[in-house]
Amino acid sequence: MPPFQVSAIMEKPTTRRAVGGSFETQGTVDLAEFSPSENSSSLIAYGGNLRVSLGSCVFKEEDRDIPTFNYQHIRDFHLGAKVRSIAWNPASVLGQGLQTSVQLCVAGDDNKLRVCSSDLRGADTIKVVSGHKGFINDVSFESTEGSVVASVGDDCRCRLWSEEFSQQTEFTLQSPGMSVSFNPLEPNKLMVAEKGGKIRFYDMIAEKPFMSLETGGGSLLSADWSRCNPSRVGAVVGGEWMIWDITRSSYPQDKDQAHPQIGRVFRWSKASPDLFATLGGPQHQAKIFHLGHHQIPICETLPVTGSLSWHAFLPICAVAMDTQVKLMFAET
Repeated sequence: MPPFQVSAIMEKPTTRRAVGGSFETQGTVDLAEFSPSENSSSLIAYGGNLRVSLGSCVFKEEDRDIPTFNYQHIRDFHLGAKVRSIAWNPASVLGQGLQTSVQLCVAGDDNKLRVCSSDLRGADTIKVVSGHKGFINDVSFESTEGSVVASVGDDCRCRLWSEEFSQQTEFTLQSPGMSVSFNPLEPNKLMVAEKGGKIRFYDMIAEKPFMSLETGGGSLLSADWSRCNPSRVGAVVGGEWMIWDITRSSYPQDKDQAHPQIGRVFRWSKASPDLFATLGGPQHQAKIFHLGHHQIPICETLPVTGSLSWHAFLPICAVAMDTQVKLMFAET
């Protein structure tokens, strides 16, 4: 399947431009993350140097009176460190009065986690959590109740944290941990992807691995476990995207070129089992692919970008770019 790209004029274009919009941010941002929870799906967090900001982003599919989307800034958390990863607690609720409760776990470039909690009415807290001995590359909440947090980093450790953010246990990895993911349809299981190419699944009760996937070599910088179809795992390895059906084989069932240079981010859509997006070089390309259609993929070439995030139930992908968050609209 060919990817979406921006290219010079050709007789047969290989990519098409994204349809969507953007909103301005205060300062440069590297990461943007939609809340995955139905109870707080209008919230988006984005961060860069020293802070994380929260905003509300409502789309016309949710409110017919809105032309395309409506964005409103809510508040900032000042962290004192550059943001490397953002995870939402799935128990976050955006309601009225005392019902509202949101929580983020943010990995900083000082090798520490920061737990940001708020009722969005002024009662904000930030808790600093130490434990990793190198850069933290990814963090994830257990995806049903948010009772466990997992983090992976360059110290070749996957660390599990309790609800109070004391360390419960750790798994030793063979190479730096790049991605960690829970899945609401597979409770008590955890996926950890390592830079050396191993993707392992851990039994959270037995606290040991029970299955692994192989890439066949190459540098793995990002992997994701599909929420729409938990038998699917995707990753970018070198310049290729790879898809596994974990019920069939430990080797990829499908793969193709994602980027001319190395791919850095892979994310499954939460709205469709066939949609996924990648980031890679050159020129910070963001691409959206559809496994079910042999169509030209969507592509944007962006000035600065470090993440991708899909909306909780709409085929909309957010990408951080310099002093904006770009919203890419896909078809399912």
